[in-house]
Amino acid sequence: MKKLALAVSAVVLCSSAASAFAQSATDAPAPAAAAAEPASPHTFTANVSLVSDYRYRGISQTNLRPAIQGGFDYSHESGFYVGNWNSSISWLEDANSSVSAPVEMDFYGGFKNTFKVSDLEFNYDLGVLEYYYPGGYNNPRPYTTELYAGIGWGPVFLKYSHSLTNLFGWADSKNSYYVDLTANVPLNFWDLTFNAHVGYQGVNHNSDASYTDWKIGVTKDLGKGFSLAVAYVDTNAKEIAYTSANRGRYLGKAAAWASITKTF
Repeated sequence: MKKLALAVSAVVLCSSAASAFAQSATDAPAPAAAAAEPASPHTFTANVSLVSDYRYRGISQTNLRPAIQGGFDYSHESGFYVGNWNSSISWLEDANSSVSAPVEMDFYGGFKNTFKVSDLEFNYDLGVLEYYYPGGYNNPRPYTTELYAGIGWGPVFLKYSHSLTNLFGWADSKNSYYVDLTANVPLNFWDLTFNAHVGYQGVNHNSDASYTDWKIGVTKDLGKGFSLAVAYVDTNAKEIAYTSANRGRYLGKAAAWASITKTF
């Protein structure tokens, strides 16, 4: 949250009827405007969203049903940041009815900033992300830790994520990776932004679980911190790997998707 300081100035009016008062006003220095408060180096934000389906890397985490999501972020002007993001989920229970883990909690921290090469300005982002699923279940546990690094220019950003642990419960999948290319292009009318994305999830030692996902859509700024997004999402994920065991639904199918978000 950017803070704007309010400058307060004092103006002294002196009567010209008495010379003594006029002389005093002449000798006295004019009052200076109050110095503006320096902008805070700290920024705190929060967000809450309602989505038609929680799609993560193209795969539904809620059995193609709506989810509620939200998080908190802190950033410093140096580029350092930490945050937490959460969402309702059902995929763990959908895969195994003995599991009770209805929430995903993500914890992350990193550093992002900009740099210039000649007249071109680039931005980068380096960090670590922990996916945590509170609840009761047996091994394999889905907890996952990833390192990520990204670089962008203008509206385009390329990001690479690398798992330090097994990936979301896939056996022997340490060192899996995800490559994400995203573009968010302002359209300069109706406060719309064009969104496009393509990604590839490589699951180590499991080619059946590796796949490509893509998305195309628009985001509308509604004002007062609200935004509306609609998109088409799809994948080429194999049904044998991404069909819900208990529900029998293919979680990587093409679909229309929508969200409404409030940022504080």
